[in-house]
Amino acid sequence: MTFTENKKALVVFSGGQDSTTCLFWAKREFDEVYAIAFNYGQRHAIELESAKTIAEKAGVPLQVFPMDLISQLSQNSLTHHSMQVDRHKPEDTPPNTLVEGRNMLFLTYAAIFAKVHNIRHLVTGVGQADFSGYPDCRNDFIVSLNETLNLSMDYPYQIHTPLMWKNKSEIWQLADELGVIELVQNETVTCYNGIKGKGCGECPACELRNKGLEKYLKERGTEKLRN
Repeated sequence: MTFTENKKALVVFSGGQDSTTCLFWAKREFDEVYAIAFNYGQRHAIELESAKTIAEKAGVPLQVFPMDLISQLSQNSLTHHSMQVDRHKPEDTPPNTLVEGRNMLFLTYAAIFAKVHNIRHLVTGVGQADFSGYPDCRNDFIVSLNETLNLSMDYPYQIHTPLMWKNKSEIWQLADELGVIELVQNETVTCYNGIKGKGCGECPACELRNKGLEKYLKERGTEKLRN
């Protein structure tokens, strides 16, 4: 089966900046796009409400599946509200926002859903440029999992990571090119404290997002002046 023989894609969707950008990237690249999301007891569960709203605006069918077992398997500040979110990444370990194995599990369940629905293209918003020490955002992991999924289910999956080598400024640029920069600015939830848009402005996710936007808008303004 070649790339063009099956133009359906399934996006692992959270309602955050990265997965929303990927959703509209997939709409540009594929004939049919579907989305899948997971409720794993995350602190910023408001993301899922944003995901539903954005998917509806995009005309993309979305299914949300419960997966709260994750919160019982490991301690992290995204599923245990009593823990304070790390403001800065520790030197020798990932931040305590790391949910162990999350992307592996999400992509595995997405792959099962995709096979049942005759979809071979999986899209995820992971990226290595600003991966914050999360091991399951690395390209090596995605390549390895892709091969594992193909072998385990005897099905020709292709995992797409359009943001893999982009920093946050470049991700904002892509959203702009796709015509959805305002939607991403106003409708997505990236904040670890569950505040839509600019967020709390203090958590690491907000800092990364807002600095990236500031840098992109500055570069875009400079480019317009040149032209």
